[in-house]
Amino acid sequence: MQLTLTDWAVVALYFLFNLAIGLYYKSRAGKNVNEFFLSGRNVPWWLAGTSMVATTFAADTPLAVTGMVAVGGIAGNWLWWNFVASGMLTVFFYARLWRRSGVMTDIEFSEIRYSGKPAAFLRGFRAIYLGIPINCIILGWVNLAMVKILGLVLGVNKFEALLIVMGLIALTSSISTLSGLWGVLVTDLFQFVVKMGMVTVLAVFAVQAVGGIDSMKAKLAAVDQARLAQGGHGSVLNFVPDLNSAWMPMITFLVYISMNWWSTWYPGSEPGGGGYVAQRMFCAKDERNSLLATLWFNIANYAVRPWPWILVALVSLIVYPGLADPETGYIRVMIAYLPPSLRGLMVAAFAAAYMSTIATQLNWGASYLVNDFYRRFWKKNESDRHYVAASKWATVLLTIVSAIITFNLDSIAGAWKLLLVTGAGTGGVLLLRWYWWRINAWSEVSAMISGFAVSLALQMAWGLDKDQPRDFAWIMIVTVSITTAVWLAVTFLTQPESKETLVAFYRRTHPSAAGWRPIAKLAPDVRPSTGGLANLVDWICGCVLIYGILFGTGKLLLKDFTTGSLLLAIGLAAGAVIYWDLSRRGWSTVVD
Repeated sequence: MQLTLTDWAVVALYFLFNLAIGLYYKSRAGKNVNEFFLSGRNVPWWLAGTSMVATTFAADTPLAVTGMVAVGGIAGNWLWWNFVASGMLTVFFYARLWRRSGVMTDIEFSEIRYSGKPAAFLRGFRAIYLGIPINCIILGWVNLAMVKILGLVLGVNKFEALLIVMGLIALTSSISTLSGLWGVLVTDLFQFVVKMGMVTVLAVFAVQAVGGIDSMKAKLAAVDQARLAQGGHGSVLNFVPDLNSAWMPMITFLVYISMNWWSTWYPGSEPGGGGYVAQRMFCAKDERNSLLATLWFNIANYAVRPWPWILVALVSLIVYPGLADPETGYIRVMIAYLPPSLRGLMVAAFAAAYMSTIATQLNWGASYLVNDFYRRFWKKNESDRHYVAASKWATVLLTIVSAIITFNLDSIAGAWKLLLVTGAGTGGVLLLRWYWWRINAWSEVSAMISGFAVSLALQMAWGLDKDQPRDFAWIMIVTVSITTAVWLAVTFLTQPESKETLVAFYRRTHPSAAGWRPIAKLAPDVRPSTGGLANLVDWICGCVLIYGILFGTGKLLLKDFTTGSLLLAIGLAAGAVIYWDLSRRGWSTVVD
């Protein structure tokens, strides 16, 4: 793709604007670690929520979605659409509890919920495990997407593209280390507007290039016929997969919708919230802003973002059938059909998508390494200036490790599935630790170890392949079943946490008394959270809201106006129920 001097000027202005934001927030970020990692806990919901969705909208996301559509049509997106239920659980059952806990990271939670050496071990282990290998795998697949984009746009090889990416990381990390979370949040807002605008523009031009929606549907019917001749099933335009298909048989689809969303730790969709989603909840002004931020994130993440990507992916099936690497179809459509006058903006949009995720992952990962390992176990009584400096060095470490991982990755979607299976089985503990007093530190430790070990054994000793749909389903079923049995057994075979620790946690977070009755009796003055049934109704309505908008918008775009309008109406009606209920309850900071 040829870029003019004007294009490069647009890209340069984009980077200069981001750097200016970093310099503007430099003095605020350097005050203390609370400002550096949590923006002083004074962020409004719309900024925190937009930052969450900007982080999940990385350079890899359109490419991964294009790969899913190439394999399974629109329904291929159920790999991540199933996490709607998990996201809505976080909104209505966990967002206010997280904000109420007052911790700096979700890992620090370990030492307010548990006590003693097991709690310390859990905190330190998770800080290193999630902060370096897991975080760097995420950084690696985001880097890989940018490498693929640069390789096609600039015509360079993987190594040369990786060198350019390292330069982008250096710029991003300098902004992150200059400005802390405030700079990340504000640049996320700017970057989200840029990238959503440009992917929407690309979708319009791509559809026009194949003759409009009607022509696109007709040409996709020919694609369906070609697939049918090769033994395929169903239409690429189906929103729900054909359960006789090889790419998603019934057992795999049932695992997605009934198990994945609650049982698996996955970045951005952790059961009950975690990672950078938890970080944004911590930085919100109060519990109301924490809930609203998470609600806006889930609506934008699942209902607003997908269709521009999906439309371009469908066009790529028509104009570039049979690509060896179908994920590159998105970039090829961009190169072929985006007008020259918009190419600079599109490159800036991809840079925005890339930088928003990298900045958050670096800041979040550094918070684990510094707050939950370095300051907790190594240097306990240093100044805030010292810890801010340590955070900058941690950022450099993460940058280097992620570059090494990037060079050895080939598939973005494959890396997604790797994290799904290695995090399988831990979700039950993460959900119940808030609502059941009997969970202890060993419950979490045993879940993490057994989940990883069982998943690895199934793949290495029994030869199951996570990239094969049926094998993936069985890896999930067996791993979740064994892991759940292990952590439940460990929970009952080990002593509960001390009453002092449990009472302190109960006083601090006010969880529902239903699963804390023995502890609630020891703190009768505490007003526990109530409204569990109302939260359940809101959770169901939240799922209906998102799926109604998501599928309704899709049907309208594909000119099925009756079904689309009906689905939209159902979704909006569910949203009205949520608004009525939360207004009725007064958005209380204690009564849930």
